[in-house]
Amino acid sequence: MLGIVSVLLGAGLGELVAAFLLPEASPFAAVGGALIDAAPPWAKDTAIAWFGTGDKAALLVGIAVVLVAVSFGAGMLERRRPPFGAVVIALLGVIGAVIAVVRADGAPVAAIPSLVSGVVGAMTVRALVGLGETASQGPVAAPERRRFLVWTAVATASGLIAIAVSNVARTAAQSIEALRTAIRLPRPATAAAPVPAGAELEIPGLAPVVTPNADFYRIDTALVVPQVDPKTWSLRVHGMVAREVVLTWDELVASPLQEADVTLACVSNTVGGDLIGNARWLGLPVREILARAGVDADADMVLSTSIDGFTASTPIEALTDDRDALLAIGMNGEPLPIEHGFPVRLVVPGLYGYVSATKWVTELEVTRFDRATAYWTTRGWSERGPIKLQSRIDVPRGSAPAGDTVIAGMAWQQHVGVRGVEVRVDGGAWRPATLASAISDDTWVQWSIPWTAESGSHDIECRAIGADGTAQTDAVAPPAPDGATGWHRITVSVS
Repeated sequence: MLGIVSVLLGAGLGELVAAFLLPEASPFAAVGGALIDAAPPWAKDTAIAWFGTGDKAALLVGIAVVLVAVSFGAGMLERRRPPFGAVVIALLGVIGAVIAVVRADGAPVAAIPSLVSGVVGAMTVRALVGLGETASQGPVAAPERRRFLVWTAVATASGLIAIAVSNVARTAAQSIEALRTAIRLPRPATAAAPVPAGAELEIPGLAPVVTPNADFYRIDTALVVPQVDPKTWSLRVHGMVAREVVLTWDELVASPLQEADVTLACVSNTVGGDLIGNARWLGLPVREILARAGVDADADMVLSTSIDGFTASTPIEALTDDRDALLAIGMNGEPLPIEHGFPVRLVVPGLYGYVSATKWVTELEVTRFDRATAYWTTRGWSERGPIKLQSRIDVPRGSAPAGDTVIAGMAWQQHVGVRGVEVRVDGGAWRPATLASAISDDTWVQWSIPWTAESGSHDIECRAIGADGTAQTDAVAPPAPDGATGWHRITVSVS
């Protein structure tokens, strides 16, 4: 157990150093980020399927469990074959340091927290195991046993206190939230029309047509959410352009901004899943900043880069045509929440987020698909990622009373629109549902259909028809490599 105590103290002090020095260099965050980067698509899909937006917390718990097992082994090794247990713990620190430095957002100083963890852990296990050996030498060693127990308790308490203080210090150091709260968004030069009165069906259990910020899904690779000061933020546009352009925060907010209602969806969303949300965004059309740079006629892609090194490959036509692709600074009437990309992110209708919705964006490189690859493209995902026509059933859920009730849900195909939804029960005839008023072709739409429920178990399916006449396919496909397909089907017990 002394190995666990030693690593606890080392990890706690490493986290404490990171909190004050460089939060993103946290040993846990460095190792976790490397695991996310190295994860194959199937592992990512499994994590999201099991844990949803809690995938990062689950990863950290998993790292902690593995670390406990390794620490236990290191303690046993130090007792039987000293100093090899201490060497193992020191190597953990070195590995964490290397990972922290070589990451896309790494720097030499990022090695310090992990090195502190390794050195402190190694020294502690050497000292405690030595005290433990002395304390086990018979009844005359009672004072040594007390000393051993005291120092073990001190090491354990110090590790726990260091972790707690690091969390408090990290929170206190994050003044970016105060800056965000103080920002007053400018009035849009082009305001979005009010949400149509008939867009919200107000059916209990049906997802709202506009997703509150607090409920908006979050899927990204950042274990430590980047804290970006708007005063120091800038966007660099370069690559296959006539002239390089650098846009500052002050220049961005002084530009004629536009509002747009856009639904975003994650490519990892399973059929019927909830990794999707709709918001009213405020920002500068990307085509305007690209026009300032002068895009080369041979370019076909823009590689966007986040401050933490994440990249996305977006077809250039999606950023230069008439769709509302934005450098967004506002979400549902307030500055972007930090976890959703504050101060600036990309919002592009019609594409899955992994090729378009870069948060904390700092670079746009105009290039070609045959010259550059993005974060998820190198991991086997499709390079373009157009949104697929989808629909889902929100109500009823699991059970329903017999009699007259309603079946309702959502349907979407951003930048194309939805013309209709059909529903069938127990494999019977397809019946058309009633669509709510759509906000735009770039947003999802609610639908409903009356149902007289009879006692027993019933299977309900739905399928959407796109505005272009395309019907939602029944071919079942997983999220990888370019989005899930199939009809959403639920089983309802009626009593």
